[in-house]
Amino acid sequence: MNTPQTISQLFFNAVDRFGTKRAALRHKQAGQWTDITHQELARSVQHTALGLRELGINRGDRVAILSENRPEWAIADLACLTSGFVDVAIYATLTASQISYILNDSRATAVFLSDRKQLDKIEDIRNELTHLRHLIAFDDLGDDAPVTTLAQLKQRGATAEPKHPMYRDDALSLQPDTLATLIYTSGTTGDPKGVMLTQGNFASNVSSALKILTIGPDDSCLSLLPLSHAFERTCGFYATLQAGATINYAESIDQLRANMLEVRPTILISVPRLYEKIFSRIIERALSGGAIRKRMFFWAKRVAERWTDLRLSRKPIPSTLATKRAIADRLVFRKVRAETGGRLRFFVSGGAPLAPDIARFFHAAGLPILEGYGLTETSPVLTVNPYEAIRIGTVGRPIPGTEIRIAEDGEVLARGPGIMTGYYNKPDATAQALDPDGWFHTGDIGEIDPEGYLKITDRKKDIIVTAGGKKIAPQPIENRLESSPFVANAVMIGDKRKYAIVLVVPDIRACRQWAGERRLTATGSAAELIALPEVAAKVEREVMVLLRDLARFEMPKKVILLPEEFTVENGELTPTLKVKRHVIEAHYRELIDAAYEPD
Repeated sequence: MNTPQTISQLFFNAVDRFGTKRAALRHKQAGQWTDITHQELARSVQHTALGLRELGINRGDRVAILSENRPEWAIADLACLTSGFVDVAIYATLTASQISYILNDSRATAVFLSDRKQLDKIEDIRNELTHLRHLIAFDDLGDDAPVTTLAQLKQRGATAEPKHPMYRDDALSLQPDTLATLIYTSGTTGDPKGVMLTQGNFASNVSSALKILTIGPDDSCLSLLPLSHAFERTCGFYATLQAGATINYAESIDQLRANMLEVRPTILISVPRLYEKIFSRIIERALSGGAIRKRMFFWAKRVAERWTDLRLSRKPIPSTLATKRAIADRLVFRKVRAETGGRLRFFVSGGAPLAPDIARFFHAAGLPILEGYGLTETSPVLTVNPYEAIRIGTVGRPIPGTEIRIAEDGEVLARGPGIMTGYYNKPDATAQALDPDGWFHTGDIGEIDPEGYLKITDRKKDIIVTAGGKKIAPQPIENRLESSPFVANAVMIGDKRKYAIVLVVPDIRACRQWAGERRLTATGSAAELIALPEVAAKVEREVMVLLRDLARFEMPKKVILLPEEFTVENGELTPTLKVKRHVIEAHYRELIDAAYEPD
């Protein structure tokens, strides 16, 4: 089989190879998992593509997708890409005003939307959208809704099929430099920028990633991250499709545990926040299980982590340790694996740094996490840890065809076929990010070890420089804190200040349970709970113990507890769950300033 040069080629290759042999996509419908074969997917994609043409959409036109993960997202995306349309991926969690900016900036002429909630957002801003002409709804929203349903669009395309006999040939003739999509950056430091990625960017990234990630037709992947996220789109969709694995769409994050038991996936791709939450819940259950169970769990954890360190460093494992590890596995870790469905081969993590303690725990449990690194601008995979040679604390080695080097100021630079063509309508921003030699400036600080593994230490713009000139990398500190079952979120503050402090959002469930076990009043609001001196002292002790080995200037001098988790809705997190540090500082300015006032 020739290596696909475009996503159109990738798609039709998969259809030809797998046809009706197995499910390409699966989703929950009326309480049952429903299969969509490659042939069925191809038919839906073609009819959707021809339906769009019948609406007057032409090659190069922008078509937005505003939806949660579901098969219709994949159908809309492939319909656009096989027709040479440029789709604009929009996170379903964005507000109406954020959606307005993206639709106007991209000049989208049509938008696919999932349900009534997304339609309401569009109707709120309809008068602002000067280019938008067509609304296409995945759900049937009733006769009064001002939309064309996807079913109606596909019927229109099916009727028009005889008029377009060259549809597949046209799709396969698209060139690698054909613009495929605009994905808008999270906007952590300003207005979102439309990243221009071509069909060749995606196809080359898939081909290279699959040389490291061992995915095949027998695999089953549970899709959880938004398909608007470049990481999920490349690894959880295109690469999985190319490999012939089945994509199962999770119902929601709340249904993740139930879906894992139903689907029994072999692969799950996500961001570190998911692994942090799973880890915290496992620790929380161990702490609440009585003294014997608690001692057994933490003994097993220590034994397995020692075994993991020796195994990954390729050192001999003493027979006594091997025996203890087998006992620990039987008593503890077998149950952890069972909660994932019992078939999981590995997790993949990207989008943000993963705490080494969490990676070590999951590896000890027989659930290795392959941590990688990339950005939307790089399609996105740049590096990944190979299954057979994981190095915890790093994001792996460059995928084939990609070059990584470290600039004099420590910034990570990347070059290769997955690098974007630029930011849409932003030549100055493009010139800042891409130098004349083709190196993309990632904005991340990192280092490369003698074996070529990359370690990311922080974001260049996030580095804290105290008033005394000391430099603090906040992300590793925050990640360490968020590995605690008592910490939901943590943000370091201290730039141009005399010392660092940390804002901590306690995990209210864990704190309430801890307080209840000590017969403290734990039934009030989150604010009332963390105001209890004993609870506040417990969280502060967690912080100080976890950070006890930091340099003196890195250690936060004060811990400020906040009663509410950071959310996407209030603008404190990006849709990919990255903290918007400047928004956090603005929201809690009074508390922060008070913390620096003389005692």
